[in-house]
Amino acid sequence: MHHKTGTSLRKRPRHRWFKTFLTPPLVAGLGWIAYSNLAISHHMPLPPAVSGEQRIFQGKAGKLCAYMAGEGEGPPLLLIHSVNAAASAYEMRPLFEHYRQSRRVYALDLPGFGFSDRSKRSYTPRLMTDAVLDVLDLIAREAGPGPVDAVALSLGAEFLARAANEAPDRFRTLALISPTGLRKGERRQGAAGTTLGNPLVQELFDFPLWSRPFFDLLNSRPSQRFFMSRAFSSYEALDQDLMDYYYLTAHQPGAQNAPYAFVSGGLFSADMDHVYHALTMPVWLGYGTRGEFSDVHTEKVATRRNWTIQAFPTGAMPHFEQPESFIQAYEAFLQRES
Repeated sequence: MHHKTGTSLRKRPRHRWFKTFLTPPLVAGLGWIAYSNLAISHHMPLPPAVSGEQRIFQGKAGKLCAYMAGEGEGPPLLLIHSVNAAASAYEMRPLFEHYRQSRRVYALDLPGFGFSDRSKRSYTPRLMTDAVLDVLDLIAREAGPGPVDAVALSLGAEFLARAANEAPDRFRTLALISPTGLRKGERRQGAAGTTLGNPLVQELFDFPLWSRPFFDLLNSRPSQRFFMSRAFSSYEALDQDLMDYYYLTAHQPGAQNAPYAFVSGGLFSADMDHVYHALTMPVWLGYGTRGEFSDVHTEKVATRRNWTIQAFPTGAMPHFEQPESFIQAYEAFLQRES
Protein backbone atom coordinates (compact mmCIF):
# COMPACT_ATOMS: atom_id res chain seq x y z
CA MET A 1 0.00 0.00 0.00
CA HIS A 2 2.79 2.37 0.90
CA HIS A 3 4.54 1.61 -2.41
CA LYS A 4 1.43 2.48 -4.47
CA THR A 5 1.02 5.75 -2.64
CA GLY A 6 4.61 6.68 -3.42
CA THR A 7 4.10 5.87 -7.10
CA SER A 8 0.97 8.01 -7.17
CA LEU A 9 2.83 10.89 -5.59
CA ARG A 10 5.62 10.63 -8.11
CA LYS A 11 3.19 10.71 -11.04
CA ARG A 12 1.15 13.64 -9.83
CA PRO A 13 3.72 16.39 -10.57
CA ARG A 14 4.02 15.20 -14.16
CA HIS A 15 0.25 15.33 -14.50
CA ARG A 16 0.14 18.87 -13.13
CA TRP A 17 2.96 19.92 -15.47
CA PHE A 18 1.05 18.50 -18.43
CA LYS A 19 -2.11 20.39 -17.48
CA THR A 20 -0.13 23.58 -16.94
CA PHE A 21 1.56 23.22 -20.32
CA LEU A 22 -1.73 22.85 -22.17
CA THR A 23 -3.04 26.30 -21.31
CA PRO A 24 -6.06 27.63 -23.23
CA PRO A 25 -3.98 30.15 -25.24
CA LEU A 26 -1.57 27.43 -26.30
CA VAL A 27 -4.38 25.09 -27.27
CA ALA A 28 -6.04 27.90 -29.24
CA GLY A 29 -2.76 28.73 -30.97
CA LEU A 30 -2.09 25.14 -31.96
CA GLY A 31 -5.66 24.84 -33.16
CA TRP A 32 -5.30 27.93 -35.34
CA ILE A 33 -2.02 26.65 -36.80
CA ALA A 34 -3.76 23.42 -37.77
CA TYR A 35 -6.76 25.30 -39.17
CA SER A 36 -4.51 27.59 -41.24
CA ASN A 37 -2.62 24.67 -42.74
CA LEU A 38 -5.60 22.41 -43.38
CA ALA A 39 -8.65 24.59 -43.96
CA ILE A 40 -7.58 27.98 -45.35
CA SER A 41 -6.86 28.22 -49.06
CA HIS A 42 -3.64 29.99 -50.00
CA HIS A 43 -4.34 29.71 -53.72
CA MET A 44 -7.52 31.75 -54.07
CA PRO A 45 -8.41 32.86 -57.62
CA LEU A 46 -7.00 36.37 -58.03
CA PRO A 47 -8.40 38.58 -60.80
CA PRO A 48 -6.45 41.52 -62.24
CA ALA A 49 -6.37 44.52 -59.91
CA VAL A 50 -7.43 46.98 -62.61
CA SER A 51 -8.60 46.89 -66.21
CA GLY A 52 -6.22 47.12 -69.13
CA GLU A 53 -3.33 44.97 -70.28
CA GLN A 54 -1.21 43.05 -67.80
CA ARG A 55 2.55 43.24 -68.33
CA ILE A 56 4.71 40.53 -66.73
CA PHE A 57 8.38 41.44 -67.16
CA GLN A 58 11.81 40.90 -65.65
CA GLY A 59 13.85 43.66 -64.09
CA LYS A 60 16.56 44.22 -61.54
CA ALA A 61 13.88 43.62 -58.89
CA GLY A 62 12.93 40.24 -60.39
CA LYS A 63 9.60 39.29 -61.91
CA LEU A 64 7.24 42.25 -61.89
CA CYS A 65 3.67 42.92 -62.94
CA ALA A 66 2.38 46.20 -64.29
CA TYR A 67 -0.96 47.16 -65.81
CA MET A 68 -1.23 49.48 -68.82
CA ALA A 69 -4.17 51.16 -70.47
CA GLY A 70 -5.05 54.30 -72.40
CA GLU A 71 -3.54 56.44 -75.11
CA GLY A 72 -3.14 60.13 -75.63
CA GLU A 73 -0.72 62.99 -75.78
CA GLY A 74 1.48 63.98 -72.92
CA PRO A 75 3.57 62.11 -70.38
CA PRO A 76 2.48 58.66 -69.20
CA LEU A 77 1.14 58.41 -65.66
CA LEU A 78 2.73 55.92 -63.24
CA LEU A 79 0.85 54.73 -60.13
CA ILE A 80 2.57 53.12 -57.10
CA HIS A 81 0.53 51.49 -54.32
CA SER A 82 1.26 51.44 -50.59
CA VAL A 83 2.68 48.60 -48.49
CA ASN A 84 0.60 46.69 -45.95
CA ALA A 85 -0.53 43.13 -45.29
CA ALA A 86 -2.59 42.98 -48.50
CA ALA A 87 -1.42 45.75 -50.81
CA SER A 88 -1.58 45.72 -54.61
CA ALA A 89 -2.21 47.95 -57.60
CA TYR A 90 -5.90 47.82 -56.66
CA GLU A 91 -5.19 50.61 -54.16
CA MET A 92 -4.69 52.93 -57.13
CA ARG A 93 -7.74 51.71 -59.06
CA PRO A 94 -9.84 54.93 -58.96
CA LEU A 95 -6.99 56.89 -60.55
CA PHE A 96 -6.16 54.17 -63.08
CA GLU A 97 -9.75 53.83 -64.28
CA HIS A 98 -10.19 57.59 -64.55
CA TYR A 99 -6.98 58.42 -66.37
CA ARG A 100 -7.06 55.51 -68.79
CA GLN A 101 -9.76 57.47 -70.62
CA SER A 102 -7.42 60.34 -71.51
CA ARG A 103 -3.78 59.25 -71.27
CA ARG A 104 -1.47 56.27 -71.07
CA VAL A 105 -1.37 55.02 -67.48
CA TYR A 106 0.64 52.30 -65.74
CA ALA A 107 0.06 50.73 -62.31
CA LEU A 108 2.80 48.62 -60.72
CA ASP A 109 2.52 45.67 -58.35
CA LEU A 110 5.53 46.17 -56.07
CA PRO A 111 7.76 43.14 -55.30
CA GLY A 112 5.99 40.78 -52.93
CA PHE A 113 2.49 41.92 -53.92
CA GLY A 114 -0.14 41.23 -56.55
CA PHE A 115 1.22 39.30 -59.51
CA SER A 116 4.85 40.29 -58.92
CA ASP A 117 7.33 37.82 -57.42
CA ARG A 118 6.35 36.96 -53.84
CA SER A 119 9.18 34.55 -53.08
CA LYS A 120 11.01 34.54 -49.76
CA ARG A 121 13.90 36.96 -50.17
CA SER A 122 15.18 40.20 -48.68
CA TYR A 123 12.54 42.92 -49.13
CA THR A 124 14.21 46.30 -48.75
CA PRO A 125 13.75 49.91 -49.86
CA ARG A 126 16.48 49.23 -52.42
CA LEU A 127 14.47 46.39 -53.97
CA MET A 128 11.32 48.51 -54.09
CA THR A 129 13.15 51.48 -55.59
CA ASP A 130 14.69 49.22 -58.21
CA ALA A 131 11.17 48.06 -59.11
CA VAL A 132 10.11 51.67 -59.72
CA LEU A 133 13.13 52.18 -61.96
CA ASP A 134 12.38 48.88 -63.73
CA VAL A 135 8.85 49.96 -64.62
CA LEU A 136 10.24 53.25 -65.93
CA ASP A 137 12.37 51.19 -68.31
CA LEU A 138 9.23 49.35 -69.44
CA ILE A 139 7.42 52.64 -70.00
CA ALA A 140 10.35 54.01 -72.00
CA ARG A 141 10.32 50.94 -74.25
CA GLU A 142 6.60 51.23 -74.90
CA ALA A 143 5.91 54.97 -74.81
CA GLY A 144 9.25 56.61 -75.45
CA PRO A 145 12.01 57.98 -73.23
CA GLY A 146 10.29 61.14 -71.97
CA PRO A 147 9.59 61.91 -68.31
CA VAL A 148 6.46 60.67 -66.53
CA ASP A 149 4.03 62.00 -63.98
CA ALA A 150 4.03 59.63 -60.99
CA VAL A 151 1.68 59.12 -58.04
CA ALA A 152 2.44 57.01 -54.97
CA LEU A 153 0.48 56.11 -51.85
CA SER A 154 1.77 56.01 -48.25
CA LEU A 155 5.02 54.01 -47.97
CA GLY A 156 5.14 53.76 -51.76
CA ALA A 157 5.94 57.49 -51.69
CA GLU A 158 9.30 56.75 -50.05
CA PHE A 159 10.29 54.42 -52.89
CA LEU A 160 9.08 56.86 -55.54
CA ALA A 161 10.93 59.79 -53.95
CA ARG A 162 14.17 57.80 -53.81
CA ALA A 163 13.80 56.77 -57.45
CA ALA A 164 13.15 60.40 -58.40
CA ASN A 165 16.36 61.50 -56.69
CA GLU A 166 18.34 58.80 -58.47
CA ALA A 167 16.83 59.54 -61.90
CA PRO A 168 15.34 63.07 -61.77
CA ASP A 169 15.27 63.45 -65.55
CA ARG A 170 12.73 60.61 -65.77
CA PHE A 171 10.02 62.45 -63.79
CA ARG A 172 8.06 65.54 -64.75
CA THR A 173 6.05 65.69 -61.50
CA LEU A 174 5.47 63.65 -58.35
CA ALA A 175 2.26 63.27 -56.35
CA LEU A 176 2.51 61.77 -52.87
CA ILE A 177 -0.71 60.62 -51.20
CA SER A 178 -0.51 60.47 -47.38
CA PRO A 179 3.24 59.81 -47.53
CA THR A 180 5.05 58.14 -44.66
CA GLY A 181 8.03 59.84 -43.06
CA LEU A 182 6.18 63.05 -42.18
CA ARG A 183 4.65 62.26 -38.80
CA LYS A 184 4.79 64.88 -36.07
CA GLY A 185 8.09 64.72 -34.23
CA GLU A 186 9.47 62.03 -36.54
CA ARG A 187 13.13 62.47 -37.45
CA ARG A 188 14.48 60.42 -40.33
CA GLN A 189 18.02 61.74 -40.65
CA GLY A 190 19.96 58.47 -40.67
CA ALA A 191 22.74 57.42 -42.97
CA ALA A 192 21.91 56.78 -46.62
CA GLY A 193 20.59 53.29 -47.19
CA THR A 194 19.76 52.55 -43.55
CA THR A 195 16.31 51.43 -42.40
CA LEU A 196 14.20 51.28 -39.26
CA GLY A 197 14.16 47.48 -39.43
CA ASN A 198 14.56 45.10 -36.49
CA PRO A 199 16.09 41.79 -37.69
CA LEU A 200 15.00 39.94 -34.54
CA VAL A 201 11.37 40.91 -35.12
CA GLN A 202 11.68 39.79 -38.74
CA GLU A 203 13.06 36.41 -37.64
CA LEU A 204 10.24 36.01 -35.13
CA PHE A 205 7.58 36.56 -37.78
CA ASP A 206 9.39 34.30 -40.24
CA PHE A 207 9.52 31.27 -37.91
CA PRO A 208 8.04 28.48 -40.07
CA LEU A 209 5.65 27.03 -37.47
CA TRP A 210 3.53 30.16 -37.18
CA SER A 211 4.63 32.42 -40.03
CA ARG A 212 1.71 31.67 -42.34
CA PRO A 213 -0.92 30.98 -39.63
CA PHE A 214 -0.26 34.31 -37.94
CA PHE A 215 -0.50 36.09 -41.29
CA ASP A 216 -3.82 34.35 -41.92
CA LEU A 217 -5.04 35.63 -38.56
CA LEU A 218 -4.08 39.18 -39.51
CA ASN A 219 -5.92 38.76 -42.80
CA SER A 220 -9.19 37.31 -41.66
CA ARG A 221 -12.05 39.47 -42.90
CA PRO A 222 -12.77 40.94 -39.43
CA SER A 223 -9.09 41.78 -38.91
CA GLN A 224 -8.78 43.42 -42.31
CA ARG A 225 -11.88 45.52 -41.74
CA PHE A 226 -10.59 46.61 -38.33
CA PHE A 227 -7.19 47.68 -39.61
CA MET A 228 -8.44 49.32 -42.80
CA SER A 229 -11.20 51.21 -41.02
CA ARG A 230 -8.38 53.15 -39.38
CA ALA A 231 -7.15 54.27 -42.82
CA PHE A 232 -10.56 55.66 -43.78
CA SER A 233 -12.47 58.49 -42.17
CA SER A 234 -15.05 56.08 -40.77
CA TYR A 235 -16.00 52.42 -40.75
CA GLU A 236 -18.84 53.20 -43.14
CA ALA A 237 -16.45 54.80 -45.64
CA LEU A 238 -14.66 51.51 -46.33
CA ASP A 239 -14.76 50.46 -49.98
CA GLN A 240 -16.18 46.91 -50.08
CA ASP A 241 -14.66 46.02 -53.44
CA LEU A 242 -11.25 47.04 -52.10
CA MET A 243 -11.81 44.87 -49.02
CA ASP A 244 -12.78 41.88 -51.17
CA TYR A 245 -9.58 42.24 -53.20
CA TYR A 246 -7.51 42.61 -50.04
CA TYR A 247 -8.82 39.25 -48.86
CA LEU A 248 -8.04 37.48 -52.13
CA THR A 249 -4.55 38.90 -52.61
CA ALA A 250 -3.60 38.07 -49.00
CA HIS A 251 -4.41 34.40 -49.64
CA GLN A 252 -1.74 33.65 -52.23
CA PRO A 253 1.52 31.67 -51.98
CA GLY A 254 4.21 33.78 -50.31
CA ALA A 255 1.78 36.57 -49.42
CA GLN A 256 3.36 36.98 -45.97
CA ASN A 257 6.94 37.58 -47.08
CA ALA A 258 6.97 41.28 -48.00
CA PRO A 259 4.43 42.29 -45.32
CA TYR A 260 6.64 40.84 -42.60
CA ALA A 261 9.50 43.03 -43.81
CA PHE A 262 7.03 45.91 -43.52
CA VAL A 263 5.86 45.20 -39.96
CA SER A 264 9.44 44.66 -38.77
CA GLY A 265 10.35 48.13 -40.05
CA GLY A 266 12.68 46.93 -42.77
CA LEU A 267 10.90 48.81 -45.57
CA PHE A 268 11.04 52.20 -43.83
CA SER A 269 14.11 54.24 -44.77
CA ALA A 270 15.96 56.02 -41.97
CA ASP A 271 17.11 58.87 -44.25
CA MET A 272 13.78 60.11 -45.61
CA ASP A 273 14.23 63.69 -44.38
CA HIS A 274 17.17 64.00 -46.76
CA VAL A 275 15.37 62.15 -49.57
CA TYR A 276 12.28 64.38 -49.48
CA HIS A 277 14.31 67.59 -49.22
CA ALA A 278 16.48 66.61 -52.18
CA LEU A 279 13.55 66.46 -54.62
CA THR A 280 13.84 69.13 -57.30
CA MET A 281 10.83 68.51 -59.54
CA PRO A 282 7.31 69.79 -58.73
CA VAL A 283 5.79 67.74 -55.90
CA TRP A 284 2.11 67.60 -54.95
CA LEU A 285 1.26 66.28 -51.47
CA GLY A 286 -2.36 65.23 -50.92
CA TYR A 287 -3.44 63.90 -47.55
CA GLY A 288 -6.51 63.26 -45.41
CA THR A 289 -7.17 64.93 -42.06
CA ARG A 290 -9.40 62.23 -40.55
CA GLY A 291 -8.85 58.67 -39.39
CA GLU A 292 -6.03 57.19 -37.34
CA PHE A 293 -3.51 57.27 -40.20
CA SER A 294 -3.94 60.99 -40.90
CA ASP A 295 -0.83 61.96 -38.93
CA VAL A 296 0.81 63.83 -41.80
CA HIS A 297 2.53 67.01 -40.64
CA THR A 298 3.72 69.14 -43.50
CA GLU A 299 6.10 71.44 -41.61
CA LYS A 300 9.12 69.56 -42.96
CA VAL A 301 8.27 70.44 -46.56
CA ALA A 302 5.91 73.43 -46.32
CA THR A 303 8.70 75.90 -47.06
CA ARG A 304 9.94 74.02 -50.11
CA ARG A 305 9.05 76.12 -53.15
CA ASN A 306 8.55 73.11 -55.41
CA TRP A 307 5.98 71.49 -53.07
CA THR A 308 2.20 72.03 -53.24
CA ILE A 309 0.15 70.79 -50.28
CA GLN A 310 -3.55 69.87 -50.36
CA ALA A 311 -5.63 68.58 -47.44
CA PHE A 312 -8.87 66.58 -47.79
CA PRO A 313 -11.56 65.87 -45.15
CA THR A 314 -11.00 62.13 -45.53
CA GLY A 315 -8.84 59.33 -44.21
CA ALA A 316 -5.48 58.34 -45.66
CA MET A 317 -6.96 57.29 -49.03
CA PRO A 318 -8.69 60.44 -50.30
CA HIS A 319 -8.69 59.13 -53.89
CA PHE A 320 -11.11 56.41 -52.72
CA GLU A 321 -13.30 58.50 -50.42
CA GLN A 322 -13.54 61.64 -52.57
CA PRO A 323 -12.25 60.71 -56.03
CA GLU A 324 -13.82 63.67 -57.82
CA SER A 325 -12.39 66.28 -55.44
CA PHE A 326 -9.04 64.53 -55.39
CA ILE A 327 -8.73 64.34 -59.18
CA GLN A 328 -9.86 67.95 -59.58
CA ALA A 329 -7.14 69.15 -57.19
CA TYR A 330 -4.48 66.96 -58.79
CA GLU A 331 -5.48 68.12 -62.27
CA ALA A 332 -5.14 71.75 -61.20
CA PHE A 333 -1.60 70.99 -60.04
CA LEU A 334 -0.72 69.28 -63.33
CA GLN A 335 -2.07 72.18 -65.37
CA ARG A 336 0.01 74.68 -63.40
CA GLU A 337 3.14 72.62 -63.96
CA SER A 338 2.58 71.73 -67.64
